[in-house]
Amino acid sequence: QTPAANYPQLGAVAAKSLTPEDSSLPGHILITPGGSGGRGNDSAYLGPKYSSIYLGNGNPPQNTTRPDNIAEASDAARQDLRRRINERFLNRRRTAVTEAFAYSFEQAEQLMRQREVFDVSKEPAADAERYGSHDFGRHCLLARRLLEQGITFVQLSHSNYDTHNENFNFHIEQMAEFDRSFSCFVADLADRGMLDSTLIVVLSEFGRTPGINQYYGRDHWSRAWSVCLGGCRIPRGAVHGSTNDNGTEVKDGQVDHGSLFHTYLQAAGVDSTGAFNIDGRELPIADPSTGPVKELLV
Repeated sequence: QTPAANYPQLGAVAAKSLTPEDSSLPGHILITPGGSGGRGNDSAYLGPKYSSIYLGNGNPPQNTTRPDNIAEASDAARQDLRRRINERFLNRRRTAVTEAFAYSFEQAEQLMRQREVFDVSKEPAADAERYGSHDFGRHCLLARRLLEQGITFVQLSHSNYDTHNENFNFHIEQMAEFDRSFSCFVADLADRGMLDSTLIVVLSEFGRTPGINQYYGRDHWSRAWSVCLGGCRIPRGAVHGSTNDNGTEVKDGQVDHGSLFHTYLQAAGVDSTGAFNIDGRELPIADPSTGPVKELLV
């Protein structure tokens, strides 16, 4: 039994492959409005160490300060007792579920000791102004801060693109937020010399209809859409594939999810053709029936 899905998501694989074993920081962060420090259910057989932590609003995770009525020495004694009891229990009844439960306490203690890493208010006011005062601006600035501190994988969400109505008016607002904050993020990584070691991926779950509906909106379209990549081994200005003239179908260079998974990992320096050893079983890192988009790797 595992406390997650059948296969680990990209962030968990990246964290497992690239985060140093002795790192005291989590390797897999999801930043989304309302995120408050909870754990995701996305690492499958890789274990809870590589599951995501949800952050949001530019603040450290909630409930990561010691209550005033508990002294530091008393807290340390409680933690020591908890560890000894957990270890005794796990020696006899270790499962993925019990291991995840025990690790959640260790991870919480690590977060308490390093709250400032996740506090975007520690960044200069001028940077906050450049990025924008909205959620996505704060989240992009937080992502930069986390990457500078050595976090392996950071995922941001920018939602409300489901424009079945008033697509054009709504996107004026959405794209103004995205373009400003994202361009600052990329430029800052480049200025800090981090772009060659950081893979940037911009994608959506599907595209929007090339045609406009009766409500001046665009509906769901899963037959053709694009992914934007940058940094690491991705050549600047490269374009792979194309659609027909009206954008309804892929004309050439169609790419599936398996190929994208390989491409992301290999661009970031992970041998996606390798395998993880999980309890004596060799499990492939990525789908062995496919491979990366070689034209996008230099």
